[in-house]
Amino acid sequence: MRRSVWVLVVVAGLALSGCGYNTLQTQDEQVKAGWSEVLNQYQRRADLIPNLVNTVKGYAEYEGDVLIQVTEARSRVGQIQATPDMVDDPQALADYQAAQGELTGALSRLLLVVEQYPDLKANENFRDLQAQLEGTENRIAVARNRYIQSVQGFNMTVRRFPTNLTAKVFGYEVKPTFEVEDEAVLAAPPTVDFGDGT
Repeated sequence: MRRSVWVLVVVAGLALSGCGYNTLQTQDEQVKAGWSEVLNQYQRRADLIPNLVNTVKGYAEYEGDVLIQVTEARSRVGQIQATPDMVDDPQALADYQAAQGELTGALSRLLLVVEQYPDLKANENFRDLQAQLEGTENRIAVARNRYIQSVQGFNMTVRRFPTNLTAKVFGYEVKPTFEVEDEAVLAAPPTVDFGDGT
């Protein structure tokens, strides 16, 4: 009798160790941490925009439409409640990504306008902000890539047997990844030209 109980305990222990519950917990946290880093980098970009707009405004007074587009796009991004839990809501994630795409497009248009103002391009403050923006765009791309990889790992675990059974029992579902309509265009950082204006 005692030997049977011991065998059942060993079998149950082996079955539970292979169920994948801890793996699901770990990967779920990695996905949330990855998304938090994406949000952090987007916030860094949003924090740079007012200074960039004010610097351009001083030189490019006839470009009000472009400045308004950037400001409005930043405002739309700010109106969305971005949290790490957003990764479990495909529609909220898509809305946030669309707003970020609008902001990226508006910033690209702003930097194209700057090409018409050699004095602005020569301004040390503007060059500083432009370099910070370029660095932030690179950080966004890296953070998005890490997030995508963590979602891929999680989704593979949720779909793979026998962890798919554990996932069903505990309500884990496949998470949406980062998708945009034209990611190749949006993933490219805005063009930064440090020309001397001649």
